[in-house]
Amino acid sequence: MSNFEYANAPESKTIAKISQSYDLFIGGKFVKPKKGKSFNTVNPATEEVLAKIAYADKLDIDLAVSSARSAYTKVWSKLPAKERGKYLYRIARILQERAREFAVVETLDNGKPIRESRDTDIPLATAHFFYHAGWADKLEFAGVGNNPKSLGVVGQIIPWNFPLLMLAWKIAPALATGNTVVLKPAETTPLTALLFAEVCQQAGLPDGVVNIITGDGITGAALVNHPDINKIAFTGSTEVGKAIARSISSTKKSATLELGGKAANIVFEDAAIDEAVEGIVNGIFFNQGHVCCAGSRLLLQENVMDEVLEKLKKRMSLIRVGDPMDKNTDLGAINSSEQLKRIKDLASAGDSEGANRWSPECKLPSKGYWFAPTIFTGVSQSHRIAREEIFGPVLSVLTFRTPIEAIEKANNTMYGLSAGIWSDKGSKILWAAKQLKAGVIWSNTFNKFDPASPFGGYKESGWGREGGRHGLAAYLESDAKVNK
Repeated sequence: MSNFEYANAPESKTIAKISQSYDLFIGGKFVKPKKGKSFNTVNPATEEVLAKIAYADKLDIDLAVSSARSAYTKVWSKLPAKERGKYLYRIARILQERAREFAVVETLDNGKPIRESRDTDIPLATAHFFYHAGWADKLEFAGVGNNPKSLGVVGQIIPWNFPLLMLAWKIAPALATGNTVVLKPAETTPLTALLFAEVCQQAGLPDGVVNIITGDGITGAALVNHPDINKIAFTGSTEVGKAIARSISSTKKSATLELGGKAANIVFEDAAIDEAVEGIVNGIFFNQGHVCCAGSRLLLQENVMDEVLEKLKKRMSLIRVGDPMDKNTDLGAINSSEQLKRIKDLASAGDSEGANRWSPECKLPSKGYWFAPTIFTGVSQSHRIAREEIFGPVLSVLTFRTPIEAIEKANNTMYGLSAGIWSDKGSKILWAAKQLKAGVIWSNTFNKFDPASPFGGYKESGWGREGGRHGLAAYLESDAKVNK
């Protein structure tokens, strides 16, 4: 029987109405930056310029924070909680109605496959607004006292790997708890955040409740250091997270920091191997490996290593790499030339340190930023590829003999964001989960998310939780805290 071939199935780009240029969203309106500076955002699959984006400096941030403070003091904090919830429900419904448009814009600006934007990112972002809308008038049950208080103005900085989803993770709980927001999207992926600004207008959200400023790391630092910000919510690298922690250490600002990861995906000898292989592929190659909780370290029990690797390589040979706008594509473009360089540098370190590289045969496009799905075997814990976050489609394979050895190797990292356990014995799963130093642990699955489930890590993977009741607490303070 001949190999099954997929016909091209491109999504239409005409669904996305991308403007030639975008201004800052402040006080419910799009306004030009004070100094008129701008930068380009590009399609990483083709390197074509999509739009010119306004660059916010300190004067623009002052205006955005002032707008958020005015909205908080005069409108949002005084609005009945039930009414706040109605706005979140309205936003969620509009996102549902415009889901296809958002999915196309996300894929064009980010490089991820359209089926991931369509089936994962946009539905999950919508779900977060629905979930938090339900909490808006029930905050006394969030576990922070009988009369929880909002914090005020929140500065939020999100990464480029899940632009709209990370926006939803940040904005939905902030609004549900009565705070107002100044949000900065990543420099390389601002388009869905700016499209979301249109949703805020369409939903009739009071002016200034959500403000969106665009720029680079300098813009983000100015937002972090603004004196009228009450809380910082950041998702990104551990290095930047540490810098933020140092910046706010002498202030009264609170923070949630969701940082890097180097998750262990542990396959025990009694695992369902075929199921585990699918979980391994999803754990590291989903979203080109641009996932902070990616299962980038595969720990295999020695007596099933050969079988797992044989099946894994066969499965990787079926991964379709190419045009992210094709509905049959599994692995899209790397988000930027800078990120591609980092992936290549760390992969080269794996070669020079003696690990064995393997990739399936696949023809990469000539334009854009691309990296083939890759695994390294013969990896030791001292290798850089086993210690550093690559943030790309690169898997390091290590082995273990006993369950205790697996736990020791899994915990031998400065990170503690996530882990996966594959076994058909519930007692073994529960035992391993108790031993693992990770904030999120998946059992016989990987990369599964739900708005009601808290997400966050330990050690250098960050502070605090996002999602669920625990995530609400990060945007509230109790009477006890206020009285202190």
